[in-house]
Amino acid sequence: MSATFVLMIGLLGLAVGSFLNVAVSRIPAGRSVVRPRSACPRCATPIAARDNIPIVSWLLLGRRCRACRVAIPARYPLVEALTAILFSAEALRFGRSAALPAELVFTAGLLALAACDAEHFLLPRQLIYPTLGLTAACLLAAAAATGQWPRLGVTAACGVGAFAVFFALHWVRPAWLGFGDVRLAGLLGTGLGWLGPSYLVLALLAGSFVGLLVGIALMAAGRATRHTRLPFGVFLAAGAIAALLVGAPVVHWYESASDPYATGAPLTTVRDRGDVANTADGPYSGHHGAT
Repeated sequence: MSATFVLMIGLLGLAVGSFLNVAVSRIPAGRSVVRPRSACPRCATPIAARDNIPIVSWLLLGRRCRACRVAIPARYPLVEALTAILFSAEALRFGRSAALPAELVFTAGLLALAACDAEHFLLPRQLIYPTLGLTAACLLAAAAATGQWPRLGVTAACGVGAFAVFFALHWVRPAWLGFGDVRLAGLLGTGLGWLGPSYLVLALLAGSFVGLLVGIALMAAGRATRHTRLPFGVFLAAGAIAALLVGAPVVHWYESASDPYATGAPLTTVRDRGDVANTADGPYSGHHGAT
């Protein structure tokens, strides 16, 4: 993959990250992400174009508003930098494949949702539904471009299945999962289902395991109890992004270990790319609130 392509996708990530910051700041408060233009939340001074350059402006301004000198939260450059890094990593992972746009949209939505959950313990449907719709539309276009309609069917099944499982858990024990987590599960199934059901399972297991470890560590440090709320959406989003970017070796190992007829030889030299062709064993070898 050319360095120029990766760089362009990374720069796109910076711009998208800037928009995600607007969404994280406004959507939980019920405000429009389009109007009015960005302004300091304390003094309401509109932010000039020179002060709205991702990461750079935050550093040049000394991390403070030019007008009133109130501190600008570190979340702004962190989201922008993380979006750029993840977009670049996905450009390397998927290349110029038909599925790259869908996974970029999916990742951007997860970052915004994780930030909302971390700050407000909310997984707003105003973020989940647009991300789900755009991701599904991009995957539909990928299926049309590559002719992999069965793969799209499995993607839909993963989305519905994950939603159904989490809905059942929410119905049995509402204190465990808010309905925002149920919606998020449907999004995870859709975003990861294109790669195969194993990626969805890996993401859910990884996210739950990390959440459990964090909870245990906080209790051991005396900073939490069994009843302390944790932003479970953050862990699910992290597990999904990890599965998306580095889950292939784990999935391949598991599928080889669980296949009694596996010989250890690869079936093809290109696997788990967004436009990979079907191989011999199928196309896939290889408590929160809600607003």
